[in-house]
Amino acid sequence: MPHNKFTDIGPHNAPKLYQKVANSIVAAIRNGVYEPGARLPPERDLAEEFDVSRATVREAMIALEIRGIAEARRGSGIYVVDAPPKEASTPELDIGPFEVTEARRLFEGESAALAAAIITDEEIAKLASLLQELAANVGNEAGEQADRNFHITIAEATGNSAIARVVETLWDMRYESPMCREMFDRARNAGVQPRHDDHLSIFTALQARDPKAARKAMHNHLDRVIDSILAATETDEVERVRSAAASKRKEVARRSAI
Repeated sequence: MPHNKFTDIGPHNAPKLYQKVANSIVAAIRNGVYEPGARLPPERDLAEEFDVSRATVREAMIALEIRGIAEARRGSGIYVVDAPPKEASTPELDIGPFEVTEARRLFEGESAALAAAIITDEEIAKLASLLQELAANVGNEAGEQADRNFHITIAEATGNSAIARVVETLWDMRYESPMCREMFDRARNAGVQPRHDDHLSIFTALQARDPKAARKAMHNHLDRVIDSILAATETDEVERVRSAAASKRKEVARRSAI
């Protein structure tokens, strides 16, 4: 296993990887490495410096914004605020959206495959209704609820209450985690909405009772969720989201192959 400057191994309540990066940057600001008003290094440079993914750097940058230490200027980068607070609160100290989505990819991919093998006609009908509801309510709260119910219904179709509970818990983290809420809100404000075609592909595979196709459709959908978050939180003009998304996809593919 390659050595990382930071690792995320430890008690579940230990600082997350993005928090360690953010705290190191805060220390550099306090020590005068970055002056008020200065532009922080590009994501690529910070990722190399801390030996982490650029998705982790993205979460760290948003953590600095939440703390009031930095501000994003779209198309330009992240800048230290002119008068950063001497002591910053840390309301973002929790799980980030990339961790949640990676976990969803792992569990929901397999739950979709299992569900495809045993799903009932009644459950197919329920998913069809939720798919229509999602399409009719793009961009509003009813659509978000239909999205959640669609995924949880698939988990429930496995007939395994433990799987259903895990998937439901992962969805709840999206709303309970301040960092997740912040980044998903930014994605929503940037026009990112649940993709009907992604959900239709998942539904079609389930309707065909094809476990491999269901797993692949779910993985493709959640890969695009990650891409959407990266795109919606992009600030560096020179750090194009396509490169960041490709890097994250490679990381997810490597981890999912375990």
